[in-house]
Amino acid sequence: MAATFENQTVLITGAGQGIGFAIARSLAQQGAAVLLNDFDEILAQQAADQIQQEGGTCHALTGDASDVSFIQELVDTAVRLFGSLDIAVANAGITIFGDIFTTTPDSFEKIVNLNLRGSFFLAQAAAGQMRKQGKGGSILFMSSVVGHQAHPGLPVYSMTKAGLEMLAKQLVIDFSPLGITVNAIAPGATLTERTLDDPTYIPIWSRITPMGRPATVDDIANAALFLVSPASRHITGQSLVVDGGWTSVSPPPE
Repeated sequence: MAATFENQTVLITGAGQGIGFAIARSLAQQGAAVLLNDFDEILAQQAADQIQQEGGTCHALTGDASDVSFIQELVDTAVRLFGSLDIAVANAGITIFGDIFTTTPDSFEKIVNLNLRGSFFLAQAAAGQMRKQGKGGSILFMSSVVGHQAHPGLPVYSMTKAGLEMLAKQLVIDFSPLGITVNAIAPGATLTERTLDDPTYIPIWSRITPMGRPATVDDIANAALFLVSPASRHITGQSLVVDGGWTSVSPPPE
């Protein structure tokens, strides 16, 4: 495989497993040096070890991706280890189910702090470093199809994901003069360690997804790599939905 990302440094949060890990692994396979973050120290180190064993360059840094001081530490560490920061992927996020009547202030703050606050300040810190370097870069947010379509039990989560897509549009104003693209990916139903624990997940989402199956993490990673690659340098402020057509018809799971 061509080393599309050779001499590029990538910072990605929430990448101990699932979509984040798939993105980190794919970038490393194509030549990037990856700083991989996860809140779970064991997951983070195992993920980095696997990428290294496969021949990639990867370092793990454990911490809370909603903490502004830690976010700056992530950026500083990427630069210290690899010399620059070229791509930042704000993948860390949390989902807590519950309708508006059962949502507590604590759960609201946890979702908003990680999904929105963490992504906002990662973009700020990463773009600040990219501005110093003077050679542009790419920033990617992780949205969701529920930022486009209402879904039972996810009022706060959906709000944050729609907010990230608007943030990508807004940051075009500040980032474009610096040569920094900023986009979002909105995955639909995706097979991850969490969803595979539910024996009904594949049958239900295969039935209601027009393409006949939920996404794999590699489906999402492929879209992510396109949006942070040289092939998409004139694409910015956009959200790419990767859902097998689900938002076109939007049947709810039953």
